[in-house]
Amino acid sequence: QTRLMESGGGSVQAGGSLKLSCAASGPIFSSVCMGWFRQAPGREREGVAMFFTGGSTHAYYADSVKDRFTISHDKTKNILYLQMNEVKTEDTGMYYCATDTRWGLYCPMAAASYDDWGQGTEVTVSS
Repeated sequence: QTRLMESGGGSVQAGGSLKLSCAASGPIFSSVCMGWFRQAPGREREGVAMFFTGGSTHAYYADSVKDRFTISHDKTKNILYLQMNEVKTEDTGMYYCATDTRWGLYCPMAAASYDDWGQGTEVTVSS
């Protein structure tokens, strides 16, 4: 089981930026889906951005973050990033990193599709 550890969360004002990191350790596979999810209080966990780590860049975004967030992966360091720009109050929540070896080029956005999870890092956006 791949171990994941998120960092970089914190408090930011609306319109600002934040960069999250997810360090992977343990069994690391070369071509897997990795993704960022978030969960606001009282709401279900939702997919934010997914990345396929094999070959060319394949990234997928939720409509709510498209053109504001960018997911990237440093293969040499085994770190997944989420650059969050122009953040909004509705971006507030606990952000989790996840990975799963079952999926190929297309990475699903559903949380139920991922088996390995980090502990999360909290993001608070104030107006």
